[in-house]
Amino acid sequence: MSESGLSEVSLPLFHRDEAQFSPIPDGRLPSYIRDHRKRLRSRFMDGGGAALPDYELLELVLFRAIPRQDVKPLARRLLDTFGSYNAAVSAPKERLRQVKGVGDAVICELKIVEAAAHRLARARVMQRRVLSSWDALLGYCHTTMAHRDVEQFRILFLDTKNTLIADEEQARGTVDHVPVYPREVLKRALELNATALILVHNHPSGDPTPSRADIEITAQIQEACHVFGIRLHDHLIIGKSRELSFQSSGLLLTSATRPQPGD
Repeated sequence: MSESGLSEVSLPLFHRDEAQFSPIPDGRLPSYIRDHRKRLRSRFMDGGGAALPDYELLELVLFRAIPRQDVKPLARRLLDTFGSYNAAVSAPKERLRQVKGVGDAVICELKIVEAAAHRLARARVMQRRVLSSWDALLGYCHTTMAHRDVEQFRILFLDTKNTLIADEEQARGTVDHVPVYPREVLKRALELNATALILVHNHPSGDPTPSRADIEITAQIQEACHVFGIRLHDHLIIGKSRELSFQSSGLLLTSATRPQPGD
């Protein structure tokens, strides 16, 4: 038991620590490492995450995965590799495994943090009136999609009060393409008795500028929705640091731009 009262013993889920640093034969932390961990934990408890820079917050996460070694070099290596705390936590397992010192225990801890962040963000928007909590919705979309390395297409299903009743992944594709079928979108909307939709997909490149294919598929889905009396509120494209709204950009069809019978 450490001075902080938190266990420093190795986790039983994995056979050994992965970081290739100097081993500690007797299993006890040197005082400089033990005191450093105690100080970081105290600063976090007193000031929360805002009191720590990214590399120290990563250190806190890594303490459990690597209980008997200095994790500061690995935290800095992760930031150097991925560029930010969010990107490191959200990185695919295969890319994480390429970083020296990262193995199953480290990946597990990072993915626990990522899953917790997704659930917390989702809880802020589910069963809420989406149009009155738009910032929370954007935050959720960025948390779950901004750092993915392939395109993902999600649909947010709303009821008559614009309350979010379901959030589902419709398709997953490559780095620059995701297959979307309007028929499947409408089929699921009718199954859920949804009266409105918000489409969301990410651009792994980081640039949310819509492609011609993005614009065309949005128009097809909006026309299909119109036939069944379902409203398409928006299509959001999520980039690394910003998003694009079809509604705000004037890219959704209106009564003036919608093709009329006989056209």
